Amino acid sequence: MTDAERVVIIGQGYVGLPLAVRAVEVGYDVVGIDLDAERVKSLTQGESYVEDVSDARLGAALATGRYRSSGDPDDARDFDVAVISVPTPLREGAPDLGYVEDAARNLSRFLRPGATVILESTTYPGTTEELVGPILEEGSGLSVGEFHLGYSPERIDPGNTTWTLETTPKVVSGVDAASLAKVQAFFDRIVDSTVAVSSPKEAELTKLLENTFRHVNIALINELAMFAGDLGVDIWEVIRAASTKPFGFMPFTPGPGVGGHCLPIDPSYLSWRVRRSLGQSFRFVELANDVNEHMPDYIVRRLTVALNRDRKAVNGARILLLGLAYKRNTGDARESPATRIVDLLLGLGAEVRAADPHVVEAHVSAQVTRVEPTPEEVADADAVVLITDHDAFDLPAIAANARYLLDTRGVLQGPTVERL
Repeated sequence: MTDAERVVIIGQGYVGLPLAVRAVEVGYDVVGIDLDAERVKSLTQGESYVEDVSDARLGAALATGRYRSSGDPDDARDFDVAVISVPTPLREGAPDLGYVEDAARNLSRFLRPGATVILESTTYPGTTEELVGPILEEGSGLSVGEFHLGYSPERIDPGNTTWTLETTPKVVSGVDAASLAKVQAFFDRIVDSTVAVSSPKEAELTKLLENTFRHVNIALINELAMFAGDLGVDIWEVIRAASTKPFGFMPFTPGPGVGGHCLPIDPSYLSWRVRRSLGQSFRFVELANDVNEHMPDYIVRRLTVALNRDRKAVNGARILLLGLAYKRNTGDARESPATRIVDLLLGLGAEVRAADPHVVEAHVSAQVTRVEPTPEEVADADAVVLITDHDAFDLPAIAANARYLLDTRGVLQGPTVERL
């Protein structure tokens, strides 16, 4: 490989943008394509919307002259390596691979012998070989083998400063030995270590296993937390005690629900694939979905009971929500449980106010009043709900000023604090 190689990355979101910037840093000539005009404008101006890529780091990439963002699909021409990092949402319970299909069709127009295409979007086993490969062949007139094709699942954890894109081992695969070699050689320059598996199906299932494991265990502790509350048991003390066992136990903590692109969606891809291909249900996933999806409902029920104890109704009550992101210290509000909590409270007639230093206005209902969590704001609320424990919040001060605070993260104590 030479530094002059041209890399095209389709999608400049939480996965594609960090990859694009890192590829520039190791010497590639990179075009990041995204159909969102506002994203392209922001990147062109050196303004990053992803926490893992600072403005300074983006600016340094732009200054090399080897990175540019574009909303024009034709700018994918002449690529040596192309990476597809686009969303793969669920539509009515079924995978929607429309963005992947569109990206593959576009790349097929510019596919040359010896070029490499890597799918990075999370999907079900078989997608790379059964969907992406045929699209590329049909559009290019080439056969797999004349070009290289592989799959490498993203492992981005937004806001994690220890396990970053570079330091997290990268699973890589190819449809044949030559493809694997090309995919692995590309990512060997991007990350500290790669882990090769025998085919894209193994790599695709690896990603789904990782997130299904977390999803199921979070559902287990969420359901246990609800039962523990009814039994008068402190689930947080139980978790701390169980965590002292040096073998056979891995701690998970309860919360208001799951969010982001991965946990609310990825396990359902696996469940859908099992049902469609084998005619069987993946009961663990379906049960975990049921528990985690209804945690916001449980949070609102707990809040309703607490207000009733104080002879207040949710209707007309001022509720202050702390945190709208699904994850602490990030602005990522994708599939955040806060969205469902907001909708439920508004539906019950509450006056909802929210504080989050990271989440932008576009991700928040227009019926929600954005505020700063000042002592006065906290004291004026009939109830405060801690949804996301951002470092920017002065949580002890908030607890001291709140009339009632429902802590869904188990980080506070005090006479007015009730923990999940």
